[in-house]
Amino acid sequence: MTGPWRRAATVAMAAILLAASCGGGDDSQPGATATPSAPDSTAEPTAAPLAPPPAAAPELVIGRVLPETGSLAASLGGALIAGVELAVADINAQGGNVKLLAGDSATDPDVAPETVNRLLGEGAHVIIGAGASGVSQSFIQTLSDAQVPQCAASNTSPSFSTQANADFYFRTVTVAVGESQVMANSMASRGATNVAIANRADDYGASLAQLLADDLAELGVTSQTVTFDPGAPSFDATVAQILDMGVDAVGLIAFEEGIAITRRLIEMGVPSWAIHLTAGQFDFSMPERVNPTDPTVVDGLRVQSPSGSEEFNQRVFEETGGNAIYGGQAYDCAVILALAALAAGGVDGPTIIAAVPEITRRGQKCHSYGECAELVIQGIDIDYDGVSGPLEMDDVGDTTVGRYVLAEVRNGELEVIETVDVTIDQ
Repeated sequence: MTGPWRRAATVAMAAILLAASCGGGDDSQPGATATPSAPDSTAEPTAAPLAPPPAAAPELVIGRVLPETGSLAASLGGALIAGVELAVADINAQGGNVKLLAGDSATDPDVAPETVNRLLGEGAHVIIGAGASGVSQSFIQTLSDAQVPQCAASNTSPSFSTQANADFYFRTVTVAVGESQVMANSMASRGATNVAIANRADDYGASLAQLLADDLAELGVTSQTVTFDPGAPSFDATVAQILDMGVDAVGLIAFEEGIAITRRLIEMGVPSWAIHLTAGQFDFSMPERVNPTDPTVVDGLRVQSPSGSEEFNQRVFEETGGNAIYGGQAYDCAVILALAALAAGGVDGPTIIAAVPEITRRGQKCHSYGECAELVIQGIDIDYDGVSGPLEMDDVGDTTVGRYVLAEVRNGELEVIETVDVTIDQ
C-alpha cells in the first residue's frame, strides 16, 4: 500500500469549530454552520395522544414511495417506512384524518414512476418519497404536472432547490451541504490531510462529492476524487485508484455497494479508522456485513446521517431493530402534509403546497400534530418544530435546520457518538 496511513489523535466532536460556510466558489450553494449538541438537550417532545382538535380534519390520502427493496432498503427503507407509519398513527390518534397507501420505490428510477402512477390512481392526494434523489427525479415531473405535493425525507441533492419542476416538492432533510459539513469536520478532527473522495456516478454522489471537497478545502485538507459505477461487477479498479492517490483518509459516498468497497479497502490494507461513510451506508448491521466472522476489523470507521430526536429514535428502534436514520424526517413529512391540508381546508394540491412553508417558521411554536392542529383551527400561525429538529423551511421547500448523528464502529458495533444540529445559511 502506497498511502501514508497513520493513526491521528481523535478529537471530540464537541471541540470542533465548524466552518461558517461551504460550497467553495459556487455561490449557488448554501453554506452551513453546525454546532454539536448532546442528544438529551436537543430532543423535542415525541408526539403523544392529545384531545382531538375541535373540528374535523379533511381526509388526506398519503401515498408513500419508499425503498422496500433495492440498494437503499437495508440502510434507509425500514426507518423511512416506520417514520411515516408512526406519524399516521399519531395524527389519527390526535384528531387527524389520514389514510396511508403503500408503495415500493425499489430504489429504481424505472420502477418508482409506475408505483407513483398506481398510488395516484388509488386516490393519493400527496406523495412521500422517494428515498434516493435520483429516484425522486424520475417522477417529479409527473407530480408537478398533476399538481400533487411531494415530500422527501432523504433527498439531499441541491438540484431540487432550483429546478422548475420542483414546484410541488419540498423536503424535511437539509441539502447535502449539511452532511458534507459534518463529514468534513469529523475527518479533519482525526488528522486527515489528503482525502480520497470516492463517489457513485449519480446526482447524489456527484453533488455530495463536490460539497465535501469544498468543505475539506475550507479546513485546509486537500482531496482527490474518483467516480465509480455502482452497478460494476467489481470495485477492484476503484480501490486501486484510491491506493495510488497516496491519501491518508477515504470518504466513500455510496449505497449498498459501499459494503463491497469498504471490505476491499480493508483487505488491501486501508485502516478502518481512515474510512468515513455517508448516510446511504448507515446500517447497524454494517460491521457484520463487511466481515461476518470478525466485525471488529471495521473498528474506528465513522458514518453520519440525518436523524430524529433521541426520544423519537427509540420509537423507531422498536419497529426496525435499531435503525432510525431519516425516520424522524419521514415522520415530519407526514405531519407537515396533514397540517397543511388542515390549514388549506381540503386536499387541493396547490393550496396544500402553498401552506407548507409557513407551517414550519415564524409562528407560534408547537411540537405535535394535535397541538399544532388546535392552533391552526383557531386561526393562529404556527411554527412546527418536528422530531427531526426545528426545520425552518424556506420559500423553495428546503429545510434550513437539520439534525445529524455521527457514529463510529466500536468493538464490532456501530455506536452513535454525537448529535449535531446544522443550520444552512440562506
